[in-house]
Amino acid sequence: MIQLLGDWLPQLLQGVLWTLRLMVLSFALAAVLALPIALARLSANGMLRLLAHLYVELVRGMPSLTLLFLIYFGLPNLGITLRAIDAAVIGLGLNGAAYVSEIYRAGILAIDSGQREAAQMIGMRHRQVLRFVILPQAVRVVLAPLGNFAIALLKDTSVASLISAPEMMLQARDLTSEYFMPLQIYVAVGVMYLLMALPLASLVRFMESRLGAGLPKEKAV
Repeated sequence: MIQLLGDWLPQLLQGVLWTLRLMVLSFALAAVLALPIALARLSANGMLRLLAHLYVELVRGMPSLTLLFLIYFGLPNLGITLRAIDAAVIGLGLNGAAYVSEIYRAGILAIDSGQREAAQMIGMRHRQVLRFVILPQAVRVVLAPLGNFAIALLKDTSVASLISAPEMMLQARDLTSEYFMPLQIYVAVGVMYLLMALPLASLVRFMESRLGAGLPKEKAV
């Protein structure tokens, strides 16, 4: 068994690198797209609010695999052909943007409205209030939820194997077809996912403890 693990390890490690790359790129895309969506949902413009709401509800109601299939298999009918890894990044990023936008929106709404009113009273414009008052404080609120999202995204990258993106589950499938030992191979893959997720989970707990250290504690009644 040790010898077999040694044979599997190079291919599985290659899958780990692709998995991490896919997770990081998808997370970055989701984090960037989510901010304008969150701001649109909080906008005074009714049309912007409606469009952002429809996007969030539509994407959250659709399995991420369906979105990946639409991008990878559907876009070629429109003359747009993407590599599997690119389609996976775009699909997971678009899917994640719907969830991250709600994290951002909750973080912005968590900031006391009095601070916005005070900033406007001293002559700051709406964009200045967002940039210098609201968003810097909202970052503190959303960091821990974003860490939890990153852990969930790491596991969700496994669906990309179904469009032949070269991440860890695809490598595992290739190994099982060669060695006919699915139980042992998928246990090894599960352990590798765990080894990747544990540092992220520890980072999330660290952020939660640091960010909560400065908050007032509730007094027992």
